[in-house]
Amino acid sequence: MGLMDKLRNKTQELKGRAKESTGRATDNERLEAEGRADQFKGETKQAGERVKDAGKNVRDALDPDR
Repeated sequence: MGLMDKLRNKTQELKGRAKESTGRATDNERLEAEGRADQFKGETKQAGERVKDAGKNVRDALDPDR
C-alpha cells in the first residue's frame, strides 16, 4: 500500500507542475494557482510517507525479532 500511495502522491505533484506550466503559458492565473496547490498537496503527502517509513525503521531497529 505504501508504494501505491507514494506513486499517487508523485503523480499528483507532476500533474500540478503541468497545470502550473500550462497556466503560466496561457496566462491563466487560476490554472497556475491550482497547479501550485496540487504540487503542495503531493509534496505534503510524500513527506507524510517519509515520516511513516522513518517510524517503521525505528520500530524495526528497536525490535530485532521483527
